[in-house]
Amino acid sequence: MDETKGVTVTDIQMPFGSMVIFMIKWAIASIPAAIILFLIASVFAVVFGGIFSGMTGLMQ
Repeated sequence: MDETKGVTVTDIQMPFGSMVIFMIKWAIASIPAAIILFLIASVFAVVFGGIFSGMTGLMQ
């Protein structure tokens, strides 16, 4: 019997200070992810910029 049952969380007991620390750690941990996404977007921009400028003959 492959029956899945869902779980509903109704309340989390967490002190305010711990929540603030958790959110600060979360924000700091997101910085490397943002840098990686920026680098990936930069590579795509360079590649597609080169392709489209080559197609239009702007670079000589």
